[in-house]
Amino acid sequence: MTDELTVGVLGTGIMGAGMARNLARAGHTVRAWNRTRAKAEPLTGDGVHVVDTPAEAVEGADVVLTMLYDGPAVLEVMREAVPGLRAGAVWAQSTTAGTGAVGDLAAFARAHDLVFFDAPVLGTRQPAEAGQLTVLAAGPSEHRGAVAPVFDAVGARTVWTGEDGGEGSATRLKLVANSWVIAATAAAGEVLALSQSLDVDPNAFFELIAGGPLDMGYLKAKTGLILEDRLSPAQFAVATAAKDARLIVEAGRENGVRLDVAAASAERLERAAAQGHGDEDMAAAYFASFDKNA
Repeated sequence: MTDELTVGVLGTGIMGAGMARNLARAGHTVRAWNRTRAKAEPLTGDGVHVVDTPAEAVEGADVVLTMLYDGPAVLEVMREAVPGLRAGAVWAQSTTAGTGAVGDLAAFARAHDLVFFDAPVLGTRQPAEAGQLTVLAAGPSEHRGAVAPVFDAVGARTVWTGEDGGEGSATRLKLVANSWVIAATAAAGEVLALSQSLDVDPNAFFELIAGGPLDMGYLKAKTGLILEDRLSPAQFAVATAAKDARLIVEAGRENGVRLDVAAASAERLERAAAQGHGDEDMAAAYFASFDKNA
């Protein structure tokens, strides 16, 4: 297989759009499908071919890349793509689908003679647009050369976690990483809300911890989005973060671990979404600290 591939991208939301754009910029032929076609149309300016159906997107593709909402959404869209799937094609499944869904997706791949890679990514809108994501990947060594040009186009590095994508080792690592991100985001929102309620200048707190072990660039980045009213466009949306938090809680429960912080974070994110912040950056979970929108 040459380094110039035909890639079918299914899902061009916050992450998928940047990934499709960088694949095209790397010289690959990219056909993209999104449930709302209008949201994908801007990609045509970067050489991406936007199509009407999943089957059109994957027809003859060397690699299929899925970046959708969750596991059931991936399975639904891949079933729609069946008429266009080529036996032997590589499937890089990058949706954060949760541990319970990976087995079903791998079974679908086997049934349709696809080479399955469990390949979630770490990063948000900005690194996705810059091609600087971290790809967490599990899949057979003998086929890694076929998917490497795709991972190289969308990411700054690839971290291999196993030989069998169906075992979900990459997804498990992604959930661990996201549990930290979600907890840190919830804490950032709460410390900002508490400081304001106590009439404490947030900058006084930032100065207090500056340069010490409690200092964190992420804290300032997320609180900055709130203080400067830059929650849109989202780097990582509230609604998606809530979904991931629930997947984390479920994974813990299935393995005998009670994750109280993740559960509380899921509730905060869902409350913020119900207040109308679902499409804003996950930092907007801050608003869940108040009975009404602040």
